[in-house]
Amino acid sequence: MQQVFPSSKDILNCIPRVSKDSIVKQYEKLKDVRGFNLKSFVLKYYSLPVTSTTKYVADSGVSIRKHIHALWSVLTRNNTRLDSTILPLPYPYIVPGGMFNEIYYWDSYFTCLGLQVDKQYGMINNMVGNFAFLIDKYGFIPNGNRKYFLSRSQPPFFSYMVDLLSEIQGDTVVVHYLPELKKEYAFWMKGAKRLNKVHPAINHSVLLEKGEILNRYWDSNPSPRPEAFRIDSLNGLKAKQGYKNYYRNIRSACESGWDFSSRWLADGHSLSQIETTHILPVDLNVLLWHLEKEIAKGALLSHDSATFITFLHKANQRKVLIQSVFWDEQSAFFMDYNFVTRKHTSIYSLAGVYPLFASLATPNQAKQVAQKIETDFLFPFGLVTTLTNTGQQWDYPNGWAPLQWITIKGLNNYHFNKLAKEIALRWIKGNIEWYSKTGKLVEKYNVVSGTKGQGGEYPGQDGFGWTNGVLQSLMEEYHVQQ
Repeated sequence: MQQVFPSSKDILNCIPRVSKDSIVKQYEKLKDVRGFNLKSFVLKYYSLPVTSTTKYVADSGVSIRKHIHALWSVLTRNNTRLDSTILPLPYPYIVPGGMFNEIYYWDSYFTCLGLQVDKQYGMINNMVGNFAFLIDKYGFIPNGNRKYFLSRSQPPFFSYMVDLLSEIQGDTVVVHYLPELKKEYAFWMKGAKRLNKVHPAINHSVLLEKGEILNRYWDSNPSPRPEAFRIDSLNGLKAKQGYKNYYRNIRSACESGWDFSSRWLADGHSLSQIETTHILPVDLNVLLWHLEKEIAKGALLSHDSATFITFLHKANQRKVLIQSVFWDEQSAFFMDYNFVTRKHTSIYSLAGVYPLFASLATPNQAKQVAQKIETDFLFPFGLVTTLTNTGQQWDYPNGWAPLQWITIKGLNNYHFNKLAKEIALRWIKGNIEWYSKTGKLVEKYNVVSGTKGQGGEYPGQDGFGWTNGVLQSLMEEYHVQQ
């Protein structure tokens, strides 16, 4: 609360030099003594965390693709310490970079795209193995491998990572990880069988008016995030929705990966009006469709016809709902759906392209989405995330690597190849220009001006795992040599 460090996350990631009981005892003894300095006390009893790229200096004369290749080793961790907030993992892994010195769930799929291009197949195998380990140990994949992330997950890309690994090693991968795929599905559907008109929403599952079930983001802990304790505590006290609801909605937005965005705000602008848990997100439900399909695939390969039929039916049901519940005729776009108001939200976002990414849109829906992308989302250096400027990092004018990838792939699925290529080349150009100026690749970009992305709770970070992965893959696909 006294802001000893710029970020609350810093103190959480410090390593205690002595036992925690000893630190508490010394604090109680000294805190009221005249001249007591909290920062000096903390620095005496804790070792500061080292950021991922603290000691790394890029060679400005190296091509961007060689730079990315060299960064994989810089961003590799193999942390098995038991005296920190880290959740130990059995295999080495790639972290995003900067202040993010742990593995992150959905980041890792996009990181793996670049690892695949660079033939770092062993690391992809490690990443998938680590996530399977987390599922087996905790029943789900946490936001990141930190103890303070154990109340929530992130967008469920595990099935896509298994798919990616199966491209390298064959279909036996899907069979091997079928138990973990089923366990992850059980996590997202927990409580679904208890849904009724009195309790239409339990955990991640929501019952719609006609008896269908779709999913939302949901954090199980209605308290301030430890990694943003001060700001959450202060904002929660002012929230009209009540501090517990506010904390839950803030945390659930973090589970979405889009923390924060106008997508989750009742008025489209004010964080105090966040209502994440009222919203059925189109992207989450597309990802769960893919998980259902992947389980069906694994069951078929395992000659388990009963599970195959069950999950194929679930996937087909969800496909119908994605085309109907999320498609808004008036907007001519896939929109998030507020199940409390029973209306689509008003926020256009690149989440609306996920049905194209998964080939779930009709040709007419895809055509209308492509038109909207070209006319409203496309700027000199790529695609903006939303059309709303709120100052939040997942809004205009920021563009993010994963969403460029999702959109490019989605457009190509429906043969809008020219538009997809234009987006890719503009995004690549922005990355190259920033790299030539700074020797760095960053977490997010202002795609209107071509500068480093701003906004949100923390400064934009260098590194950066998913930027590296997507850029490496797109440069390979579109034969850009730099």
